[in-house]
Amino acid sequence: MLLFQFPDIAERWLSENDWHNFKWWGRHPDSDAVIAKMVANGSLTPGLNYYRANVNPESWVGPPLQLPPVQAPTMGLWSSGDFALTESQMTDSAKSAVGPWRCERLDGPGHWMQLKAPEDVNRLLLDFLPS
Repeated sequence: MLLFQFPDIAERWLSENDWHNFKWWGRHPDSDAVIAKMVANGSLTPGLNYYRANVNPESWVGPPLQLPPVQAPTMGLWSSGDFALTESQMTDSAKSAVGPWRCERLDGPGHWMQLKAPEDVNRLLLDFLPS
């Protein structure tokens, strides 16, 4: 995530050598299609801007980042196969929520669980979201 904070550097690292690092890092099951779309519509930088808008580089070396607590009902959804997020990171998110908190675990599908286990993800979302 820290790498993503640096405009142009992150873009270059992810896309160099025929997008090797993007494929290696992201492990997206449809990486070639994702890359083709990013190239066609120039969406790599806007995608990285999501991270740049949420966490600034100073927060990695300064005092702990203090964000207001989440008031809305929140569901964390974690997969045991996730390469980017640990279960304790997900469960510790409850500390940042003062509204109702729910945590669900899926065994196996990985970081891209909405692609690998869409039925499970949708079932949990439909159960969580108000009708």
